[in-house]
Amino acid sequence: MAEAERIIGTPDIPDAEGPDGPEGRQPAEGHGPAGEVEPGGRGRKKILALLVVAVLAYLLDLISKMIVVAKLEHQEPVEILGDWLKFDAIRNAGAAFGIGEAFTVIFTVIAAVVIVVIVRLARKLYSLPWAIALGLLLGGALGNLTDRIFRAPGVFKGAVVDFIAPAHFAVFNLADSAIVCGGILIVILSFKGLDPDGTVHKD
Repeated sequence: MAEAERIIGTPDIPDAEGPDGPEGRQPAEGHGPAGEVEPGGRGRKKILALLVVAVLAYLLDLISKMIVVAKLEHQEPVEILGDWLKFDAIRNAGAAFGIGEAFTVIFTVIAAVVIVVIVRLARKLYSLPWAIALGLLLGGALGNLTDRIFRAPGVFKGAVVDFIAPAHFAVFNLADSAIVCGGILIVILSFKGLDPDGTVHKD
């Protein structure tokens, strides 16, 4: 967890080396010439954006699973796009896409750690794209963690409800989708040189 905080870092303070600060980095969004947070609570707005995205992702996942359990479980798969896409309710004791079913407790602990890390790092967040990415990760992790805790066969061993079944691919759910989309967005932001604190690396 400490290593994750080190990677995120704190907003850089520009010095006399130039308007972009040391090593060609632009000042973090929401920071003044002395590196202090400007009035207006831009940091709080990014945290709010993270929370809104996380709540939306979580609620969409939770509601979809409730409908699937009530209407589709123990029923024949429902064709959405012929054989290309079906809704097929299954219980998955493993990680996303059915990976590692023998390690349910481990995946539960990992999801919990991810949630704690994101919450702790949110106070250093000054980038809206990063807020969206971390919000997707947080909402998806919370969605599957809820299944791990409250569904059978027991606490921390619960099987996740999956139902989206593309042809020739593993069955997954909206929480998995949120986690994957958040991860892809983080990779894109990293390649673009945008840090979570709002600074931009110049190549």
